[in-house]
Amino acid sequence: MEGSWGMVISGGTASKLIEEASQLITNVGYNGFSYADLAERLGIRKPSIHHHFPTKVDLVVAVVEQQRAQIRAQLAALEDGNPDAMAQLTAYVDYWKRCIEDESATFCLAGVLAAELPGLPKEVSASVQGHFNDLGTWIERVLTLGTEQGAIKLELEPQMSSQFFQTAVYGAMVMARAYKDPGKFSLVVDAFLARMRTGSARQPEQPTP
Repeated sequence: MEGSWGMVISGGTASKLIEEASQLITNVGYNGFSYADLAERLGIRKPSIHHHFPTKVDLVVAVVEQQRAQIRAQLAALEDGNPDAMAQLTAYVDYWKRCIEDESATFCLAGVLAAELPGLPKEVSASVQGHFNDLGTWIERVLTLGTEQGAIKLELEPQMSSQFFQTAVYGAMVMARAYKDPGKFSLVVDAFLARMRTGSARQPEQPTP
């Protein structure tokens, strides 16, 4: 799964704008950047941005929707390529571990926008909520598969457990960012995954040095 979870952006000004806006949103949120910032970073004039995306809403929706489409494709490929439910969840978590550790993506873009949801335009809010619905549906499906495989033990029904899993992942991102410590993310999510594993699926303990 290394590298397969990131957004794949093709060439062209519109794609460069989406890529740059994605980085800005992740770092400073919806209200923290402007078209002037994009123009300066890319060395273009603001009218060039308006040509591709007439409003900031148009641009941010395009950013979120491209990410949604990419993630849906990646999740589908993961399901097709690996029938092991716990391995799928681990691959998803490991992606975020790498991104947070190497600072290529210290927080999920949709997660940043979700924190601003009450003040976002409705079009952006709808896209952000769509992302979480997509992710929640996938997690629920994988958790159901894991229980059928005997690898996962749930304390609640799959839909509610899916929401708890999302809460653990995004809460761990907050902890890692707040403490400026990537290890906080691993600590939280590893504990959550270990709690879900059945006895037969638990990883062997490492010997104490």
